[in-house]
Amino acid sequence: MKLIKFILVGFIFGIVLTKAEAVSWYRIYEMFQFQSFHMYGIIMVAVLTGLIGIQIIKKYNLKDFSGAPICIPDKEPATVRYIVGGIIFGLGWALAGSCPGPIFILVGAGFTSVILVLLGALIGTFIYGAFKDKLPH
Repeated sequence: MKLIKFILVGFIFGIVLTKAEAVSWYRIYEMFQFQSFHMYGIIMVAVLTGLIGIQIIKKYNLKDFSGAPICIPDKEPATVRYIVGGIIFGLGWALAGSCPGPIFILVGAGFTSVILVLLGALIGTFIYGAFKDKLPH
């Protein structure tokens, strides 16, 4: 039964991103060309929603689905790795025309060419997992 809840949330998330045009290659192109505020507005709403959600979790000591307390450790102050990681992520996003979440939405919407992007993302994730322990964190 829990799995159905997650699948339902995923479908709703996909519908919202599609209707908001957040999965549109043209919107992403406009964002990276600084021609439109649309995607920046969506990103800011997502960050604000996450910020409020984290504060609610911390304030009310909320628990996860299994009943365990949600523990969110503070991040280490390592600015360089966040900047380098953000640049790599942004370059991949700009080259592929999609970030990880919308890849699945685009495949589900019937854009079969995005399967290549999905394979590239999966291969990249596998390579990172293989070399994770050797990378500076």
